[in-house]
Amino acid sequence: MRVTLVQTDIVWGAPERNMREAELLMSKEPGSDLYVLPEMWSTGFATQPEGLAHEVGENEALNWMERQAKAVHCAICGSLAVHTEDGSYRNRHFFCDGRTGKTWYYDKHHLFTYGHEHTYYTAGQEPCIVSYEGFRFLLLTCYDLRFPCWSRYATGKEYDVIVVVANWPESRQNAWQVLTRARAIENQAYLVGCNRVGDDSYNHYAGASVVVDSIGHTLGQCRKHVPQTLTVSLDKAELERRRTKFRVLDDRDQ
Repeated sequence: MRVTLVQTDIVWGAPERNMREAELLMSKEPGSDLYVLPEMWSTGFATQPEGLAHEVGENEALNWMERQAKAVHCAICGSLAVHTEDGSYRNRHFFCDGRTGKTWYYDKHHLFTYGHEHTYYTAGQEPCIVSYEGFRFLLLTCYDLRFPCWSRYATGKEYDVIVVVANWPESRQNAWQVLTRARAIENQAYLVGCNRVGDDSYNHYAGASVVVDSIGHTLGQCRKHVPQTLTVSLDKAELERRRTKFRVLDDRDQ
């Protein structure tokens, strides 16, 4: 499977501009099966979402994801700030399959209390594993990466790839480097992590979006500070071979 990281420089509160930029970057890497966008890729990390979050039923960025996935015959994932029908705000990671027309979503479970995300957003309570083209994808969002129990490969929660979308600041870049490898190794899974570049009023973002294999080797990593795309191939047979040969998951905590 061909997976493309779409490492964008998000323009604050400008969905139309961010959609155009994402589409331009994607056009430079045709033929991928999955394109991965950062966290809140259409607005920036809107910890105070009033006036910025997309309304359910009028979600222009989600509509764009679904149209683009269908047009390019691929899947696209990334998170959006969403204002739901019950009045709550959610940091919602969408996975849009343009080949079947189906869309899944995961609401971020670990809200970033240090940045007051919990003040405005409601945490999701259920993990989401998406089956697509023979792979099972666990959807995570940014801060979730720090919590190994939430992402643990377990009975009834089996998967092959962790997909993390993020606004992870440069000041904590070392943690990004370590935790992406740790989650891949401990779960014997691929990890695909897409981070943004650029600035908002809170942080500077270096990017370094990455794909890691199940033994922690870097299969590809974007440059820092530069909007770009990077495509990596995932090999399901190789993943299964490694899991069969070195059966770490048999000894996992239940």
